[in-house]
Amino acid sequence: MAAKIRLPRLQLPVRLPRRAALPAPAGGAPSPGPVNDGQGAVMGFFDHLEELRQHLFRAVLGLAGGMVIALLFAGNVIDYMTISARNSNIGLQSIAPTETIGVFFRVTLMMAAIIASPWITYQLLSFITPGLTSHEKRALWRAIPVTTLLFLFGVVFTWLVLMPAYTGWLAGFKSDVIKPVWTAENYFAFVTQVLFWHGAAFESPVVFFVLARIGLITANQMIKYWRHAIVGAAFFAGFIAPTYDPLTMILITVLLFGLYLGSIGLVIIGVPGSYTRQSKTPKAA
Repeated sequence: MAAKIRLPRLQLPVRLPRRAALPAPAGGAPSPGPVNDGQGAVMGFFDHLEELRQHLFRAVLGLAGGMVIALLFAGNVIDYMTISARNSNIGLQSIAPTETIGVFFRVTLMMAAIIASPWITYQLLSFITPGLTSHEKRALWRAIPVTTLLFLFGVVFTWLVLMPAYTGWLAGFKSDVIKPVWTAENYFAFVTQVLFWHGAAFESPVVFFVLARIGLITANQMIKYWRHAIVGAAFFAGFIAPTYDPLTMILITVLLFGLYLGSIGLVIIGVPGSYTRQSKTPKAA
């Protein structure tokens, strides 16, 4: 029989990777917990809810502070907001015992929201920004004062330019057949809604600019989808327009599309590399 030949076994030094030990609680064995990935500990679902609750609570406190300030001059603002109705020869009436009080607090709440809007925006962004990069955070923080100024500009522009046209057309429509008599609650509800949504529409350039800064859209994409923007402007005009006559709808659609074109220019100027000239490739013969 052939003798068995035993070959020597080679033993290579193999080092297994050591698992990072999790910090052990005081007086106990290690337990699984949030893992540090180099950017901070991972938060659980209920931790996020608790953080959201804190930011919302601070936003409500800011709104309450804005109401305290608004109460000081809400009466003067209500008197001023009736100018548009008086210029259209409309007499406002109160047909419910608590209607005047409701009007007073509606206007006060609108003023408080405008006063506290920077603080409310800050609290909402503080909840979102931990998941963003430093570049994206800077773009968001710089947008807060600009969006506030654009919102105020939109409110002033709507009140001085658009509101007289709205109330004048509504008061004069079939006035020879139906005498226009408006209640105070309906009038102030109409005015506050128009001012709010028109002011919000003027913030759209900054919204597009921030989206371009964080890399979600580009100027080339905005130019490519300009037809879709017209459809979107017409849809949003139907949502914020106080009247549904064709002239008003066309004017608001033109205004919104003009803001969209301004947004494209703002993105081209403020976001380098967002716009590139696309050369036309010759067609193959």
